[in-house]
Amino acid sequence: MIFQGEFHNAIDVKGRASIPARLRDVLVAAYGEERLVVTQKDGGLVAYPVPEWDKIVAQVNAMRPGPVKEDINLTLISPAQECLFDKQGRIQLSKAQRSYAGLDGEGRDIVVVGSFNKIMLWEWTRHADMRRQAEARLKADPQVLYDLGF
Repeated sequence: MIFQGEFHNAIDVKGRASIPARLRDVLVAAYGEERLVVTQKDGGLVAYPVPEWDKIVAQVNAMRPGPVKEDINLTLISPAQECLFDKQGRIQLSKAQRSYAGLDGEGRDIVVVGSFNKIMLWEWTRHADMRRQAEARLKADPQVLYDLGF
């Protein structure tokens, strides 16, 4: 089972983001978990099931010491926070996470995207920009899509 789908939601005034039931159902069925680890990446937020996050941390920990390992720790590992769901299927995002992703302020519109083993949360204009960039890269090399059957 993988996370997939694109959902439009909002962040409430307390900084809680609703994760769609379809994605929560995959989380429980595939991972037996009701927790996510949320970190920042590329101007948005990425939420991993705890077992997937543990794999990433182990890979980073196994890297030889150096500036790349320190950069990964500073930008991806250190900002990560474990989030539990409330009864309405929401996770609490930290003020730092909301600020990083442009989600601070009242009633911010977000796009929640299932992406294989993770869930991405984007401010909707940033998501639109990222999507346009991805489409442009695919148009530059259309053979990749043909080879996949699209």
